[in-house]
Amino acid sequence: MAARILDGKSIAAEIQAELGEEIAGLIQHNGLVPCLAAVLVGEDPASDVYVRHKRKACQRVGIESQLHRLPAETSEDDLLALVSQLNKDPAVHGILVQLPLPAGLDGTRVLDAIHPLKDVDAFHPENVGRISQGRPRFLPCTPHGIQQLLSRCQLPVAGKQVVIVGRSEIVGKPLAMMLASRDSTCGPAFANATVTLCHSQTANLATVTRSADVLVAAIGRPAMITAEMVQPGATVIDVGINRTDDGLVGDVDFDAVAEVAGAITPVPGGVGPLTVAMLMFNTLAAARMSI
Repeated sequence: MAARILDGKSIAAEIQAELGEEIAGLIQHNGLVPCLAAVLVGEDPASDVYVRHKRKACQRVGIESQLHRLPAETSEDDLLALVSQLNKDPAVHGILVQLPLPAGLDGTRVLDAIHPLKDVDAFHPENVGRISQGRPRFLPCTPHGIQQLLSRCQLPVAGKQVVIVGRSEIVGKPLAMMLASRDSTCGPAFANATVTLCHSQTANLATVTRSADVLVAAIGRPAMITAEMVQPGATVIDVGINRTDDGLVGDVDFDAVAEVAGAITPVPGGVGPLTVAMLMFNTLAAARMSI
């Protein structure tokens, strides 16, 4: 039986419509327009596309957006000076530094310089630490988007086996903490999972992934997850965005896995739109904190 396709694009539109109403109310009652400042260094085409998508989403929900374009040869001191300026600007509620940065710029140092109350990507160590303690200020956008997707598709994870392939600071590690927590923004049914975090040194990877009721692929390798690695009926969340000669593909061999899985996200149109929607969610939260 072919898997149910989890339409992240339509769910993201639903979330953005909800946010639009909340933002309109905030503007009406408080006169406060949430503002997201994006910093783009260099001319990376993929980064340019991502920033454009985020700015369009801001426009849809009523968030003011700023774009600060800097040349690739920008010094680290100049970039840090811009971040400091945005930190001090009371009209800016969220700061996004688009990754990857050009060679020679220390991404960790730059991200750490963003004020934790304006860190709408939730990369600052203070915000990451709060997630580990179960009292988050902001949740990272892609993991939170996955949690919202599971919730709105009525696919609870409490008591289930979740396997995440990929231990990045952006997706794998924070998602593992969130799904193993006692509660979530979507309620306890979308937390309380038993989580296994796999990586390049995991032995017998296929054996581990076949144990998953929910399998999350976040590795950055085209079609690495094959049908033989998936438990029949499992929910498969594909976070990968890989640019190939055939266009955008995920980390999952979609056609083959869709014949085995119970539910699966497509690429594109799955997790990606939800990442952008949750960035809008965090920007609104940051604006409310400033009142």
